[in-house]
Amino acid sequence: MSSSDDPAHRPLRSFGRIKSRAIKPRQAALFDTLLPGIALPHPKTGPIDPTTLMPGAKAVWLEIGFGGGEHLAEQAARHPDTLMIGCEPFLNGVASALRHIDERGLQNVRLHADDARDVMTALPDASLDRVMILFPDPWHKARHNKRRLVQDETAAEIARLLKPGGGLRFVTDWKDYAEWALEKFERTPGLVWLAEAADDWRTAPADHVVTRYEEKKLGDTPPIFLDFMRA
Repeated sequence: MSSSDDPAHRPLRSFGRIKSRAIKPRQAALFDTLLPGIALPHPKTGPIDPTTLMPGAKAVWLEIGFGGGEHLAEQAARHPDTLMIGCEPFLNGVASALRHIDERGLQNVRLHADDARDVMTALPDASLDRVMILFPDPWHKARHNKRRLVQDETAAEIARLLKPGGGLRFVTDWKDYAEWALEKFERTPGLVWLAEAADDWRTAPADHVVTRYEEKKLGDTPPIFLDFMRA
């Protein structure tokens, strides 16, 4: 049975459609010129050692579902000594991210234009300093909740990947998903919620990057910020 036939490992549908509209010619060209040089090794071919992707990097961050790449690119620009790994199966989002990377001349970004779970499986224990999940698809209907990115298995995998003292940030503008994610993360051994007061999840952290998606205010609540530390 192939992985695509295995119900436990079908492609995540947490980030929307794989492609929604025609990709602009300039961005499409970057799939041939830029992406091959910054693409992660394919995780199905074996383990991925982040230390070989950017020798000398002081930290390794992973963004799961980077959307249009605005946040990923801005964080990469702010932290040039940090290796930024981004995973996104939505090709229009990958195209947008490539444009941001190209225009800003970023050298510290590596992309995987597919399922983030394969990359996570291929990474070694305690290999990440930070994991970021910003505004994932909430999958509102109860029968679709199993499609949400945040599940007990995902939370456990994130805990495995984070170094002691490493951070996890989850952001959503849907109250139900915030409650769902908080429940999953709080019961995951090794993850400690850092909030001490309501303002800790209501107020954007100082290093948060506001994207065009966030500005659309599509959810039913102002953004909720859940920050965790790997004990």
